[in-house]
Amino acid sequence: MQLKTFDERLSIGGQIAPEDLAELKARGFRSIICNRPDDEDYGQPSFAKIAEAARAHGLETRHIPVSGRPGEVQATAFARALDELPGPVFAYCRSGGRAGALAAMTGR
Repeated sequence: MQLKTFDERLSIGGQIAPEDLAELKARGFRSIICNRPDDEDYGQPSFAKIAEAARAHGLETRHIPVSGRPGEVQATAFARALDELPGPVFAYCRSGGRAGALAAMTGR
């Protein structure tokens, strides 16, 4: 699994599967932010499936879907999630691009 670390609180990456949650937990993550809308690609695991697997590993989740370019509403929600969720936080989308853009918009 490829991760880009912004700081001790936030790392980002591409799409994960429910079976990846054990590895994320083992790497020390305590929360997951999903920036993908459900059904963006065929076969993509739904946020509900990721959230269920995350809960089974004691991880908190937040869904902040972004279609296209992230806007101010999503950036504000992302910043709020980083303030509220226990860290470190792993944020993902299809490739990590939107999660990275949101991180940059919040000053990471």
